[in-house]
Amino acid sequence: MTGRPDDAAKGRRIALVIAGVGLGWMAATALGGALDWSQRTRALFDLAALAGFGWAIWMIWGMWRARQDDKD
Repeated sequence: MTGRPDDAAKGRRIALVIAGVGLGWMAATALGGALDWSQRTRALFDLAALAGFGWAIWMIWGMWRARQDDKD
């Protein structure tokens, strides 16, 4: 099964989003510990990371649905 030509590009974009969110979250966690940020500020970055991962899941679901529609 080959899929559509832009599926590979979408998959790479999703992978970059996941990797970027993960690296950003780790950096924010490390900075928060080193600079002694408040728990409220750290929680803000945790929520931003959660939103980023949720967006990536939404993108994956959309790509999966597009593939399912192509099968019909």
